[in-house]
Amino acid sequence: MASTFLKPMHREGRRFVAAFAAVTVLLFLLWEPLGWLGVGLTVWCYYFFRDPERVPPRRPGLVLSPADGVVSQIGPAAPPPELDLGEAPRTRISIFMNVFNCHVNRSPVTGTVKRIAYHPGRFFNASLDKASVHNERNGVVIELDDGREVAVVQIAGLVARRIVCFVKEGQRLEAGERFGLIRFGSRLDVYLPEGVEPLVELGQTMIAGETVIAALAPWPGQGSD
Repeated sequence: MASTFLKPMHREGRRFVAAFAAVTVLLFLLWEPLGWLGVGLTVWCYYFFRDPERVPPRRPGLVLSPADGVVSQIGPAAPPPELDLGEAPRTRISIFMNVFNCHVNRSPVTGTVKRIAYHPGRFFNASLDKASVHNERNGVVIELDDGREVAVVQIAGLVARRIVCFVKEGQRLEAGERFGLIRFGSRLDVYLPEGVEPLVELGQTMIAGETVIAALAPWPGQGSD
């Protein structure tokens, strides 16, 4: 029962939870009702930085959701220019994370990190389409073993103020492996290789590292052309 509510916390959250807890002690000294408000905010902060274990599907050739959240957009879009993937539109799947979602990001595919590109920007609401162009972002291009490339872009949101990327160029990643984190509300975009179709719908709830969003080879029931 305890494991249902008590999840491991990512190390990025330790200092934030400690700060919230320290402020809570001061609030109790000032006025007890404020202290209980601080307790609630401290619990929320811990919950925000939770980092539960995930079990990726074993079938090879899957593209997994890199984030918890909701599919907010699906459609063709040119990848950010700093990723050097060309100007041709690719199918983009956008996943919006609110402040209650787990914000640890996971690799959508197995492959090698070919490029990491940070782009400074603004902080529009991450659910808006213009966030992909104007907001602060960090892009990771992962090269598959067959030479195709999948890009995943971390996009800061309205209240997000820090994008964290744990990996380096040349590093090997397994599908579902942790690669980054965004603090306090944001979005991730996945750019699929040409000819790969999404297997999700708008509004569908995602679980990072577990939900299948596309298949690099034909999915059972799909055509092979």
